[in-house]
Amino acid sequence: MALVLLLVCLVGCGGKPAAATDRKDLQRVLDRRATAVMDRDRTAFLRTGALSWFENLRGVPLASWSYRVTALHRSGDSATADVELRYQVQGYDKAPVTAGRTLTLSRERDEWYVDAETAAKKSAQQLWDQGEVAVVRGAHSLVLGVGQTNEALHTYADLADRAVPAVSGAWGTDWAGHVVVLVPKSLDGMAGLLGSPASSYRGIAAVTTGEVGGAPNAPADRVIVNPDAYAILGDLGKQVVLTHETTHVATRAHTSAATPLWLSEGYADWVGYRGTGRTPDQAAPELARAVADDEVPAALPTDRDFGFSGDATKLAQAYEGGWLACRMIAGKWGEAKLGEFYRAVGDHRTRAGSVEGALKKVLGTTSEEFTAAWREYLGDQLG
Repeated sequence: MALVLLLVCLVGCGGKPAAATDRKDLQRVLDRRATAVMDRDRTAFLRTGALSWFENLRGVPLASWSYRVTALHRSGDSATADVELRYQVQGYDKAPVTAGRTLTLSRERDEWYVDAETAAKKSAQQLWDQGEVAVVRGAHSLVLGVGQTNEALHTYADLADRAVPAVSGAWGTDWAGHVVVLVPKSLDGMAGLLGSPASSYRGIAAVTTGEVGGAPNAPADRVIVNPDAYAILGDLGKQVVLTHETTHVATRAHTSAATPLWLSEGYADWVGYRGTGRTPDQAAPELARAVADDEVPAALPTDRDFGFSGDATKLAQAYEGGWLACRMIAGKWGEAKLGEFYRAVGDHRTRAGSVEGALKKVLGTTSEEFTAAWREYLGDQLG
């Protein structure tokens, strides 16, 4: 019996499990694959698998690229793997962007070969998954596009380059001072980059993605454009949208779960419209109609009012209401106080009490008094 147990121990402990060996073998292949990406070495990349999106990526400035195998599901000489991709865009990302990827694999000459690499099921696509990426560098911007003309991408860079100093003029210079803009071919491309259905963003010209709270070592925010909706805007509208989204980039470090959307979206609109000469009637037509019909909102917009898939009129009124609240603060207490108020709300640990505390500390008022003043302001400005 002792001899049997000894043999079992020797068999069980004398070698590494096959699954662990497979994962290590795959990790070595992916390490070579990452090196090939960084070296722009097409031949070395092909040794690790199909060419796939490799050529699409060649114009993108990279500071790092790496893979980490998180799961491997083998069936004979084929397998699928779950992998974490981490990469940095040179000069913009202070920390790696993390993306879930799914690999389809085959076994050739005792080595794993990547037949396909795509976005994981619940992860967003990367721009190079959609086609060849064209790159335009502005004075304060990096624009990456797929299916866009060089002229169009330069236009986005010009808009972003005007947005950055406009945002710094309102918010201050305690942010990166540059912006990354992604321009896919269509609305469907935008949805792919966000990992969401296209219906969620129809009519939305652009969105900004980034980490809430924006730590100093976080990856750079991405402004993702919906070219279908953006194309129908006038020159002023295009500039307001890019300035609005750039404001989100600048304020990210002081935007948290404690910040209500009426403030974050209202402030971004306030910066976007600042200096344009647009009147409240022009910039807030839906609320103007409500005021004309004696339907002044009873309270500031809730986060739910900003849902993209809801009522379009209600969504417009939510944005307009937030903008007018910030405009009122800037007019009554001053632009510096508006920025101080924004920071105070976002720096609060929780949503509960964040606005109330900042109203008292920064503006010397209460929620009830502020809401009443805002409702009166709507009547005065839009009546």
